Amino acid sequence: MKLMRLGAAGQERPVVRTDDGRTLDATSVTGDFDARFFAGGGVDRLREALQAGTLPPADPSGLRVGAPVARPGKVVCIGLNYRDHAAETGAAIPTRPVVFMKDPGTVVGPEDQVLIPRGSVKTDWEVELAVVIGARARYLQSDEEALAAVAGYAVSNDVSEREFQLEYSGQWDLGKSCETFNPLGPWLVTPDEVGDPQTLGLRLSVNGRTRQDGSAKDMIFGVAHIVRYLSQYMVLEPGDVINTGTPAGVALGLPDHPYLRAGDTVELSIDRLGRQRQTFAQA
Repeated sequence: MKLMRLGAAGQERPVVRTDDGRTLDATSVTGDFDARFFAGGGVDRLREALQAGTLPPADPSGLRVGAPVARPGKVVCIGLNYRDHAAETGAAIPTRPVVFMKDPGTVVGPEDQVLIPRGSVKTDWEVELAVVIGARARYLQSDEEALAAVAGYAVSNDVSEREFQLEYSGQWDLGKSCETFNPLGPWLVTPDEVGDPQTLGLRLSVNGRTRQDGSAKDMIFGVAHIVRYLSQYMVLEPGDVINTGTPAGVALGLPDHPYLRAGDTVELSIDRLGRQRQTFAQA
């Protein structure tokens, strides 16, 4: 299934996008795709309703596409998780996942305007595979347990301000948590439709020029390892989002450092997970 949320910010309604392109109203099953929905077996109940044919049609015409998950409890990010990206930034290949947190309030819709912070000169892009947690996970012992805790996958843009991130603090949070810095969606795709997440290709372009073209097979730490690893140090709750890292091609690693400016357009996609498009503006 593909789970979507349509409507103005703060007024989104849950819908299901079918393989044949129909949009179906999911409000008879849940009021939103939030922590309560995932924790309460909502994905299974929604699938049953879809198979039973009880979900009425919904008209998506003219409606904004919101993030497919209502405000997550936390956004956990993995840095330097592709060998080529670590190399382009001059960083050593990590021997353990590099973990940092991102303000959940950064999560916006996949086509929402992204704001370049005031005083920013180094706003950057990062196409990433996002993992959404579907069941409470703590001290997981196997990759199988880890993947069983995943509700689905989505396209994520881990927008970053590199000066704030790397020069203003010993922590990365300042450059990662600016408003609108995490477009997510257009939909959440359940694992049965995705298959092996390590086979997914990731791409990003800026103003029509390809900047990133990688594959999740090149992750240093795969999805199962990341979820299992994180569960040793924090409790992962239903609806939490994990950004799993980005391949080479970010502005920080390019020779001319072509950081984003107001009016720039970024387009990104991941195989089987859909596409995003954002225009950047000055905050």
